[in-house]
Amino acid sequence: MNSDAASVAAPAQPAIRLGLMWTVLFTILWTWLIYSLPALPQSGFPALGVRLLAHGLIALGLWLGLENTALTPEQRRATWLVVMVSFTLWAALAWTASINGSFRTGASSLPLLPAAILLPVIVGTPVLMLSKRVGQLLDAMPATWLIAPQVYRIFGSQWLAYWLRGVLPGVWALPAGAGDVLTGLFAVPVAIALAAGTAEGRTGAIFWNIFGLADFAVAIALGMAMSPGPFQLIVPDGPSMAIDTFPNVLTPAFVVPSSILLHALSLRQLRRRSRTEAV
Repeated sequence: MNSDAASVAAPAQPAIRLGLMWTVLFTILWTWLIYSLPALPQSGFPALGVRLLAHGLIALGLWLGLENTALTPEQRRATWLVVMVSFTLWAALAWTASINGSFRTGASSLPLLPAAILLPVIVGTPVLMLSKRVGQLLDAMPATWLIAPQVYRIFGSQWLAYWLRGVLPGVWALPAGAGDVLTGLFAVPVAIALAAGTAEGRTGAIFWNIFGLADFAVAIALGMAMSPGPFQLIVPDGPSMAIDTFPNVLTPAFVVPSSILLHALSLRQLRRRSRTEAV
């Protein structure tokens, strides 16, 4: 690291420590609330609040990002509407199916929950990775905008609280919950380090994205292998998997695939920035 980069990165260190400290404290408080008040997450209000906040941030961030592109006003409006209408319909469909019990084990002969996880990723990833307009948006948008919002992953500490209460098997809850919490805890510090503009910050962001994706890979694989159904390979001792009902099922049915797409976008953006700076 040269002296100029070091002078930029130095002020970020206190901000990183402060951001991590407050995120840790909030995570501990949230985990305690879920453990002490099991009716709170079951009410669905925390899930609704988090989803509405995330939806609003995505809508605002998309609009502000498009404002910085060279697109015409008509193109910006059309792009914003296409993305937000599609995203809103997807969220509404997942929410409605969750409330109606469509993802419950035995509710359908089709593997609807695995399809809800994988199909959006299979369809959406090529579009987001190859679209020229998405590339223009990524070039105009600060790289931190695709990382910091995933602080919501700390809410995955609910799986740890459920394990402590004996509701979920530890063989799934521990890796899934711990991976989510670590991804969420470091989202803001990684974003702050990335904003400093150093090579270390960019490397940290890449590793953070890879870790977040690996967390989902482990959670999805273990979840399918342990959940009753055609993919079950493991029958856990003690509590069985019970995340196929509202509101918990919203996590695999919507939060997981949408977060995977955010990771994919972030990695594409970081790769584009590296190529631009190398020229």
